[in-house]
Amino acid sequence: MTNKPYTRNPYTSPEYTRTEYSSGDYAQSGFSGVNYNENEFDCGDEIKDSLLGKINRKDAVVAVIGLGYVGLPLVVHFARSGFATLGVDISEALIDQLRTGRSHVLDIADTALNDAIASGLTFSADYAALQTADCILIAVPTPLTKTKEPDISCITDALGKIIPFVRKGTLLILESTTWPGTTEELVAEQIQTNTGLTVGTEVFIAFSPERVDPGNQKWMLKNTPKVIGGVTPSCTEVARALYGRVIDRVHVVKSAREAEMVKLLENTFRAVNIGMANEFLLMCNRMNIDVWSVIEAASTKPFGFMPFYPGPGIGGHCIPLDPTYLSWKARTVHFYNRFIEIATDINGNMPRCVVRRLSNILNKQEKCLKNRRIAILGVAYKKNVTDTRESPGLEVMALLKAREALTCYMDPLIPSYENEASIALDELGSMDAAILITDHDSFDYTAIANTGVTILDCRNAFGKRGIENTNIQNL
Repeated sequence: MTNKPYTRNPYTSPEYTRTEYSSGDYAQSGFSGVNYNENEFDCGDEIKDSLLGKINRKDAVVAVIGLGYVGLPLVVHFARSGFATLGVDISEALIDQLRTGRSHVLDIADTALNDAIASGLTFSADYAALQTADCILIAVPTPLTKTKEPDISCITDALGKIIPFVRKGTLLILESTTWPGTTEELVAEQIQTNTGLTVGTEVFIAFSPERVDPGNQKWMLKNTPKVIGGVTPSCTEVARALYGRVIDRVHVVKSAREAEMVKLLENTFRAVNIGMANEFLLMCNRMNIDVWSVIEAASTKPFGFMPFYPGPGIGGHCIPLDPTYLSWKARTVHFYNRFIEIATDINGNMPRCVVRRLSNILNKQEKCLKNRRIAILGVAYKKNVTDTRESPGLEVMALLKAREALTCYMDPLIPSYENEASIALDELGSMDAAILITDHDSFDYTAIANTGVTILDCRNAFGKRGIENTNIQNL
């Protein structure tokens, strides 16, 4: 089957180039009720052309569901780019806070949020506000269950609330990380079944993986390439047009499944390589070799090597979770990801390695962990952010408490956590030991080292700054 001749849309911007497809270029959807035919790819379709016209004139109303670390930057960026925008979240307290111009996301300053509000950005906890939305972007959490299985309940809940407001000419894009097939088998099927609208001709559905790196001042939303994959080529075309209006570079793949897999590959790549670095650390310790010096030397090679660094474990909303989504989906087709399982095991056990290492250090001082005062330096999951999701620091604290140690924490970016306040620098000297988990730039490393407290440095943060005291030991 070949596509019908393409007639250029009069509303298409000069820089927009349509990607040509043939029948074998994309993965056919497995969801029920869709009969693809040549008419579906007729680029003269009035519904699609009308939506493309709105997008290219920036007359389309863009709504973002979920206003966390992904959703808030997304809706603010669209607002500041000239689109009429709406942010929706089920937390009324969060909506009230955002309406006052106070951001809860590190990468969105209050000034940027207020600029977006001045440009017309509105917020609502009521999904009925979607009645005017032309483009709906879903950016809700996709965590793991207690048994380490994918939890897409936030997607299904949001989808159920969105469906009553989907009409002809609606574009729906899923940004939440999930397993390959979710966009077609869940989102497209539910939309088509419950609205009676045909995907690809009357309603358009795509997946675009979020690529947010909290705290990164170089690669932000506008200049980070955006990957797009639609359920049909028409869906891809419309989604590409939308993101192409606000993102510097858009990369099109052949299906939503490919786009979903892109996200999982990106973070599985990182998880596996971090796992290897952590295993290398353990091996070097056994051989009495400085792993940090080895990595630094290897990094001088200008080709064929990319440095990854060991640490106390992995955290955040992506690296600890995404490989598990992929591994779970692979098992449904009887494929077992040995690399993922090994990396997950190594990375997941690093907090225990930290506690064991500290125990050995204290044993040499004729001390045990029980009743010892241990300070955790940094409870955010990575440097220079306020996000504590899946933080290895919190797991280390829990393991120390299980050994009856007395724990506290110091984090300049998180003044309080679960009714516990961050200790001051002058309290650090009274501790039996401290564990540097998160290497925030705002720590005064010289002052911390000069307290004389025994320090286990899990990030080589002191060594990188040329601070070498006898009270500091690396992981």
